[in-house]
Amino acid sequence: MKKYNVQNYVRYKNDLEQALKRNDRFEKEEPDHVMSLDNYIVSWLPLVENLARKFSTSDQAAGVMSINDLIQEGAYGLTAAVNKINWDKINDSDDPEKTLKSFLSKRIKGAIRRGIDINRGDVRIPEHKLNEIRNNPENEALVAMFFNSVFSSIDEPTGDSENPFIQVPDNSEPYNTDLLNAYLLTLMQKHLTKTQYEVLRLSYGLDTDKMSAADIANYVGISVATANVRISQIKKEAIDTLIANTEPSQVLDFL
Repeated sequence: MKKYNVQNYVRYKNDLEQALKRNDRFEKEEPDHVMSLDNYIVSWLPLVENLARKFSTSDQAAGVMSINDLIQEGAYGLTAAVNKINWDKINDSDDPEKTLKSFLSKRIKGAIRRGIDINRGDVRIPEHKLNEIRNNPENEALVAMFFNSVFSSIDEPTGDSENPFIQVPDNSEPYNTDLLNAYLLTLMQKHLTKTQYEVLRLSYGLDTDKMSAADIANYVGISVATANVRISQIKKEAIDTLIANTEPSQVLDFL
């Protein structure tokens, strides 16, 4: 897990403690007054850290995001959620406090997951598909979805494709391609032949510049007249091999 700035975390905890004390003092001195929006958000910040710490180390973008980052993303989600609270529905529920906590928790966790997904790699898989994968961890089809989406995303970074799992890139923080590439190379070294490994590595430029099919054929020693076709076949065989030899749990850990 990425080491986080301890001083910043301690400063945050001290500031939060003082803010919570001010909230408590306000409630005692002015029990009939409505708390401001900022104070209300502060009162739920402990829930944000509680939920952030339930994300495993692998969920923390495999070391890209620290607990500070997760708390920050959760706080963004909390702020947005507080502005969307339907107080009529909350007050009409059998347990208003439980209903409110459930409403906020869902949106806080969603914001944290979005932050993780943005910082993890260059995989353009829509959030609803990621949630579908997470909710069906034993579904072997997700492995095929993962690898097909990964290599399509690397090959077509602009999103100009009919692949339903590719989205047009947003203006958020850059994707961590180095992390994703390292993950792919580890799996490739384990499951692919030397030729398959080199063809896939050079085709997608995982740790080097991309090469044309003709150059790759020359590099790996393929001299047939239809070298381009053979390179395409090897690429497909290599991806199929990765799909066949990767457990759903390995994909889920990365997602």
